[in-house]
Amino acid sequence: MRIRPVSFDALIDDLADQLASRESDSRIRVAVDGPDAADPARLADALTGPLRVRGRPAVRVGAGDFLRPASLRLEFGRTNPDSFYAGWFDEAGLAREVLVPAGADGSGRIVTRLWDAGRDRAAREPYQELPGNAIVLVSGPLLLGSGLPFDFTVHLELSPAALRRRTAEDQLWTLPAFRRYAEEVAPETFADVVVRLDDPRRPALVTER
Repeated sequence: MRIRPVSFDALIDDLADQLASRESDSRIRVAVDGPDAADPARLADALTGPLRVRGRPAVRVGAGDFLRPASLRLEFGRTNPDSFYAGWFDEAGLAREVLVPAGADGSGRIVTRLWDAGRDRAAREPYQELPGNAIVLVSGPLLLGSGLPFDFTVHLELSPAALRRRTAEDQLWTLPAFRRYAEEVAPETFADVVVRLDDPRRPALVTER
């Protein structure tokens, strides 16, 4: 394995170039996968402007807006790592409302928010029509390995020590879920791009895995 340090701006430019050059007349579904400690939303948000400059409309979706209802999500308690790993996220809803219609042969009609977790009710977000060359950027944890239909995947990787250090105190209970994800899914072995983010100021691309 080789690790090549890059600046955050250079990383964004490189990813934007890769994505904009793919299938210029088709929609692309992109996963930006990583724990909150790696802040995958920051990277996904940063890609939207450069993609638009390159002629590719970009639409953002957060996995946190596709949670299951609290009655299901918290059935075994608020801090159960196994439930977090396998039962918090509405993967079926994300596929049905975003990823399938955003596919090359899909309708192009998507919802970017399905569930309002704060109010624990449907978000009632209106549908929107995607342009034929749109790029949908989905950010969040535990996105890979469950069969969600992504066309391009970015995995943000932290060492166990960095993950522990950068996880908020009230979220430490999720660490066993991420350890299980690393062991059972090993997303770094198949993601299209792997970024090491032990230090958020100094990202590094992992190559020759």
